[in-house]
Amino acid sequence: MSETRKLYDSYHNPFLIESSRPMPEEMAVIGAGNIGPDIAYYLRTALPHKKLFLVDVAEEQLKKAEKRFQGYAQKGVDRRLMTREKADVILGNIVYTNDYEKLSNCQLIIEAATENLDLKKKIFDTLEGIVSPETILTSNTSSIPADQIFKTLKHPERSTVTHFFSPAWRSMAVEVINWEGADRDVLDHLLWFFAGTGKVPVVTDNVFSFMLNRIFENWSSEATYLLDRATSFQVDSVTEEFVGAGPFFVLNMTGGNPLTYESQVRRTAERAAYVPSPLLRSVGQWNTAKPGTKTDVPSDLKSWIRDRMMGMVFSQCFDIADRNIGTKSDLNLGSLMALGFKRGVFDIMADMGEKEVARIADAFEKERPGFPRPKTDIAQYLDFYRDILVDDKDGVRIITIRRPQAVNALGIGTCDEILKELKKGTDDPSVKGFIITGYGNKAFCAGADIGGFIATFDNKDAGVALARGNSKVLHFMDKMEKPVVAAINGLAMGGGVELAIRCHSLVADKKAFFQLPEITLGILPGMGGAVIPYRKWPHAAEKFNAMIGQARRLSVDEAKAIGMVQQITSGYSETIAAAIAEVNRLQGAIPRISDAPVSIPEFIVSEKPMAGKLLLSKQALGIVAGVINEASACDSLEAALEINYQGSGDMSCIDASKEGVNAFLQKRKPEFVK
Repeated sequence: MSETRKLYDSYHNPFLIESSRPMPEEMAVIGAGNIGPDIAYYLRTALPHKKLFLVDVAEEQLKKAEKRFQGYAQKGVDRRLMTREKADVILGNIVYTNDYEKLSNCQLIIEAATENLDLKKKIFDTLEGIVSPETILTSNTSSIPADQIFKTLKHPERSTVTHFFSPAWRSMAVEVINWEGADRDVLDHLLWFFAGTGKVPVVTDNVFSFMLNRIFENWSSEATYLLDRATSFQVDSVTEEFVGAGPFFVLNMTGGNPLTYESQVRRTAERAAYVPSPLLRSVGQWNTAKPGTKTDVPSDLKSWIRDRMMGMVFSQCFDIADRNIGTKSDLNLGSLMALGFKRGVFDIMADMGEKEVARIADAFEKERPGFPRPKTDIAQYLDFYRDILVDDKDGVRIITIRRPQAVNALGIGTCDEILKELKKGTDDPSVKGFIITGYGNKAFCAGADIGGFIATFDNKDAGVALARGNSKVLHFMDKMEKPVVAAINGLAMGGGVELAIRCHSLVADKKAFFQLPEITLGILPGMGGAVIPYRKWPHAAEKFNAMIGQARRLSVDEAKAIGMVQQITSGYSETIAAAIAEVNRLQGAIPRISDAPVSIPEFIVSEKPMAGKLLLSKQALGIVAGVINEASACDSLEAALEINYQGSGDMSCIDASKEGVNAFLQKRKPEFVK
């Protein structure tokens, strides 16, 4: 954790922060040109009952922004993402103005004007004469360090950079810059504020272009240097192996040519190698095709483009990690959320292998000398937690599953990361227990990534191995002497339920619910979900039969009534506090799962099994019935769990699993025939 201490002054999970400031009643965004209106629309959708000012010197820009808001809201209504009434609330209570004096009561003001240092400084000088000293002032600059903008203010401590990504109303990522002049409480409040309004804030050091833009700007600038041998169509096509849209397509979409040029010029203060191509100033729009368009690229040219573009990305990853500009975990996640990479940048390295990454880095150095090089073994850059955040509070280690892009679903390495941290904490005398929770207000954990099941099709051994492998952390928890409490902050589904019920106690937010929907995918809860609930709460067997056999939801109130949940809470902070209290209560008194057989009603498959309106697979349910009925009669927990794993392997070999999983991935309703 020492790696991140400089950047994060309190908690890595911003939902653990308890800000002394309330949510602002009045806010303002300055600049109605490109990204400003999108930031404003995000604030309106997140806090529709608060007052918002949108400021610009040009009346025409304000009119265009108002029209843009109406278009966004109408699309939301047309797609049934919001009601007309909610849209009207979002569009209301917005003041379009060029009068700064109206901002006197704002508690938060975000500047999103043109990327011009003198203009930004003038705006903030003006604001200081109008607003209270407690008003938080931030800039959305994509490249100018915070000290250059704020250090001459009377109250620089309440100011920093908050860098959004396009489209700002939808993109989850926002960078919060930790610079030496900012008050720690202000930074914590901003992290708390953004997290609470649906963003995923990450902290970066105060350097040119911060963290994520260092990747994007160099990626875009390097693309222009390839045009002496390749076309823009070819460069975009080759890079689509790694990103959803190539650099030239994105530059056109964002109007990023001049911004990239100016940012790279600033960065030459770090290294002369960052000098941008003059093409970024001379070209208005690049020749591009729609992403996915087939383009002919000779194999040798493709390899050259690939090496140059990924060599640039890797050089920036090395530099960011070596200089602690941002954490590797934040960079990996941010590259997915903000930059559109299909895999996290460090995951791309891991997929390629250390030798290949080193080869690309060496090849890049030969063609483009002067850029950052790795300062340690490649393996060192790949050694970090991708999926979890780790914090300590009141002697309790809090493990947060942070995969907001996947509703906190368990990725291929999530369980291993949790297991590693539990083992570390077990050996740490300062840790008296653990909490496992999810990131955000919506989900504890949405289950396992469904795509992982594809590799098990028609291979029982692979299906068993997947179930057994993911269960290592659960077996470890069974034998721990320090308590582990699940803090259920939102929905828990599939593998998320299996993880939660293996903890020694559960507390849950009032909005939470539990669901085991595997049967609708033609699979079964493979990590012990067809065993554990019956052994811990046998009196509720009928409810678990309905959960497993019909995908019925279990409400938090029902979970409390059967003794599965110890306390129902309201809000993230209260949930964590209740979980800490449970850790304290369970000191020296950890409940164990019974080895004895349990007497439960027989699980019977009906003639026409349904989950709501979906006709289920009788063949799949037959395997489920066999697992539940046989496992309940076992005289050891280990043997019962093995039956569960074997049943998961059996599921891998039937047509129902292929149909259910593929239907889910194709976003269609499955049609089971057996």
